[in-house]
Amino acid sequence: METQLTKRYATNMNGVLSCYDRILIIGTLPGACYAGGMSSFLFSKGIRIFDYAKFAEPLRERIRQCAQEVCKAAGIEIEHVSKSHIRKEDLVARVLEQRGDAPGLVHVLSAMEACPSYKPWHNKATGKTYLRGDTGKCLHYYFYFMDEDLGLCYLRVPTWAPFSLQFYCNGHSALAQSLKREGIDFIQADNCFLRIDNMARAQELAASLSPDMLHQHLDKYAQQLCPVLDVFGQAYHWSIRQIEYSTDLMFKSTEILAALYDTLSRQSILGADAPRVASFLGKKITPVLAQEIGSRLSTRIEGRCIKHCMGAASVKIYDKFGRVLRVETTSNDISFFKHHRKVEHRDGHSTRELASLKKSIYSLIDLREIMLGCNQRYLAFLDSLDDTRAGQRDLQRLSQPRVAIDSQQTVKGLNFFDPHEQRLLKVLQHGEFNIHGWRRADLVKLVPMTPSALSRQLARLRSIGL
Repeated sequence: METQLTKRYATNMNGVLSCYDRILIIGTLPGACYAGGMSSFLFSKGIRIFDYAKFAEPLRERIRQCAQEVCKAAGIEIEHVSKSHIRKEDLVARVLEQRGDAPGLVHVLSAMEACPSYKPWHNKATGKTYLRGDTGKCLHYYFYFMDEDLGLCYLRVPTWAPFSLQFYCNGHSALAQSLKREGIDFIQADNCFLRIDNMARAQELAASLSPDMLHQHLDKYAQQLCPVLDVFGQAYHWSIRQIEYSTDLMFKSTEILAALYDTLSRQSILGADAPRVASFLGKKITPVLAQEIGSRLSTRIEGRCIKHCMGAASVKIYDKFGRVLRVETTSNDISFFKHHRKVEHRDGHSTRELASLKKSIYSLIDLREIMLGCNQRYLAFLDSLDDTRAGQRDLQRLSQPRVAIDSQQTVKGLNFFDPHEQRLLKVLQHGEFNIHGWRRADLVKLVPMTPSALSRQLARLRSIGL
């Protein structure tokens, strides 16, 4: 979608790209990811509920042994992260600087982190014994890969049941891999592109991220790094936990974007009221709406960020590295969005109606269009904001002294706070002068100046360019 903003700065931009950014996926075993399911599984295997820990401990050792074997085969040592303030991304970035971006295992980190768990429980009132949901801590392994299709990604594997996995990838990294395969040159900074030689093809590749391909990679990594599937006899179900979709306006220089973003950021934080924020995200304000709506200004390492949030979703704008103006829609729960789809009811019949988006990774296709629409509505809002920079440039030009071309003398700039000059400028804007113009004789009657002084002022205005 081409907007007035992109048209206005077309000659100053390298292009516009819409692409998935951060994607966080959760893998769960359908029959073990809740207490009732795990209880039923133990009963089916003839395992006592209070022997749950004995059942889980050998599986923990399996995962530890697997992690050690994988690292030994790749010549990598597991690095333990004991401090919460240490960013895992920084540790991996240092390894990549030395290793390069060749496909394969990059690094493995371990950390003690919170995880869901179960505890045995005997209900004296009913006489039943079962598992109850609980939380605890266990060792987690982060396996970082440079994937041939997805770029840099990781799989987070816990060492305790119910073995819920977490997978991270980035749409811009996946696009970079596709561009390399097709021999398209580009310049990338972190998770954004500054220039791509073939923008049309890049947009096609960005829109072709396949859930089927993603599913194959997820199953492959789960099979390799979490060797417990044979025990449960199930495959992982993959659902979207967090996701971001961005539209990047790639500017050629920092000078052009800096002034534009300064104007847009100030006006957007003031102009985006609750109804507009809801409209960006495809919602309407209703009396029963209980979700929090608001806007927030924050400062990022790469630049300033304006974020408008509504419940589990948000839309934000920020400048990355002073070269990219990014509009991004994010969500922590994609069921926030609705679309027309087939709905299966409990009595067996199905209808097609407006319903919440499913959290499955196969919703990525429909979600792309929904989140792109959010970005486009926000860009349309930015189009409606006043760009005052042209007026600022004109004010600067008119208030500065300049040298007259005919006389080579320095001419004083306008002083808009001087009452006599204000009076003269207001008179010159009278509608009666629009057709035939004006003469000094016409102005003498309206401006309290002598004819000679008025002649000097008119000559000065001509020299300034008015």
